Amino acid sequence: MTTNTENQGGGSLDILKWGLVIILLAAAVIGNSMYSEVSVLYRAIAIVVAFAVAAFIALQTEKGKTGFAFAKESRLEIRKVVWPTRQEALNTTFIVLAATGVLALVLWGLDALLVRIVNFITGV
Repeated sequence: MTTNTENQGGGSLDILKWGLVIILLAAAVIGNSMYSEVSVLYRAIAIVVAFAVAAFIALQTEKGKTGFAFAKESRLEIRKVVWPTRQEALNTTFIVLAATGVLALVLWGLDALLVRIVNFITGV
């Protein structure tokens, strides 16, 4: 019997760092509303700086490092995707629209037929 456990890494230090990140983000949101009389430019700069510092601190945790590595690998995988050309995308779109239209007509006809059958049975 084997059990897989996740490597907990930093432990209480990571919890402290995440707490600091939450406090920074909350301070940015609350500070933005409290200092509404200050220029929007200065508030925007302060929020960007607070978010940058919070992101830097978050990247110092085990979960932050894992998340950043995942983002880098995802970006690498997206580069490997073979994207359709504009013409292929348009053709596929037109096929979907045509199939949707045909199905809508079939359902409309079936609905009309069922209404007539119910009206015949109930005598309405």
